[in-house]
Amino acid sequence: MSLKKKFLTSMVIGSAALVSLPQNSQAKDAEKCYGVVKAGQNDCANLSGTHSCAGQAKIDGDKGEWVYLPKGICDKLVGGNKA
Repeated sequence: MSLKKKFLTSMVIGSAALVSLPQNSQAKDAEKCYGVVKAGQNDCANLSGTHSCAGQAKIDGDKGEWVYLPKGICDKLVGGNKA
């Protein structure tokens, strides 16, 4: 794995760990970021509607799975999309 990919993966995992905000704060301080979630680390339902629970992502980087990240981070991640 390249150094850049390791760094970005670490950023996603670290950012996801930092975003343990109450629901009210998530709307203004964080945004949904699709396509960067590790398997089993999504925050809630996916785009296709095949599940409605956190932790149900089957594969890394699924474009339909999302995680809350601080605003502005998603645009900087490879594969990140705010759908």
